[in-house]
Amino acid sequence: MAKAMKRLAKRTVNVGAISKLKPSACAAMMDSPLGILTLYGNGHALTAIRISEAPLLNKVANKTELNAGAHDAILNKAKQQLEKYFKGKLTSFDVPLEVKGTPFQKKVWNALSKIPYGKTASYKDVAVMVGNPKACRAVGTANGKNPLCVLVPCHRVISHDGSIGGYTGGLSKKRYLLSLEAERDAAR
Repeated sequence: MAKAMKRLAKRTVNVGAISKLKPSACAAMMDSPLGILTLYGNGHALTAIRISEAPLLNKVANKTELNAGAHDAILNKAKQQLEKYFKGKLTSFDVPLEVKGTPFQKKVWNALSKIPYGKTASYKDVAVMVGNPKACRAVGTANGKNPLCVLVPCHRVISHDGSIGGYTGGLSKKRYLLSLEAERDAAR
């Protein structure tokens, strides 16, 4: 099973038939310290990153075809940058991004992108950044629906009291990302 997942992680697949993405969408899988990441793109931009589970990989492998189209350039760039990030050699990303969400969600995700590498902000801080200081819970909800984990750094948002808060990918993954960035930031 592990060998099969590693082989799948190197493939680019057309996921139009099994996802809500447009039929021209592509996905690529990669190994990471968080688990297997599935990166989705539309040929012009990265549209989502998901932390994949083995059953999803089996579903993708059985129902899709390899696609070696133009989408590879965006997905390969994202994969290369993520690999450097996880090695502590990259602190910001320049992959084109395209997300779907409500205007409020997009404001929150834009604010998340402004939280510096190695730093954190509270849900309240983000609410202030988006111009609605009382919207802490709404910020938390938007944060949890961030489709581009790591690149749009929702892991940098913590509770106002300094506790870690939540993370859609799981608290151990959030702790890992915060620790990775803190170590790299301290070394600079």
